[in-house]
Amino acid sequence: MKTLLAIGCLFASVPAFAADNVALTSFVFVEKTVAAVGGKPKVVLAEPKVVLPGDKLVFILNYRNLGSAPARNFVVTNPMPGAVAFQGTNDQQAIVSVDGGRNWGRLSELRLREKDGSARSARAEDVTHVRWTLKQDVPAGAQGKLSFRGIVR
Repeated sequence: MKTLLAIGCLFASVPAFAADNVALTSFVFVEKTVAAVGGKPKVVLAEPKVVLPGDKLVFILNYRNLGSAPARNFVVTNPMPGAVAFQGTNDQQAIVSVDGGRNWGRLSELRLREKDGSARSARAEDVTHVRWTLKQDVPAGAQGKLSFRGIVR
């Protein structure tokens, strides 16, 4: 039997963090395939009311510099909800952590120590945090969007 997860419980404690003068708003959508005109399948993002294991999620973080000066060294860190396995981001600036935010890098570069002391390559389901460091300043009043994907465990 599949378990239903209430979306509020799943994401209530998943804040993203950024510089003081930059406001963040975050949204979570479930990816659904629906029939479009002519019966062709179409992928849409819908508001999740209830999610099931295996549902594909898209996390969107909008940022806006509310300050009067450019935001320099802009970093956003987003913890992964425990009930969600990381599925990637299309942003080349994103890095991840698989150890609660102590170490960062590309997933392919990270390793985890097993209980028996052996080491293995990190996998997507090991990701605990996603981080972006924007190389360019964010001008006063400017805004942008970051996103990543996950799948409900």
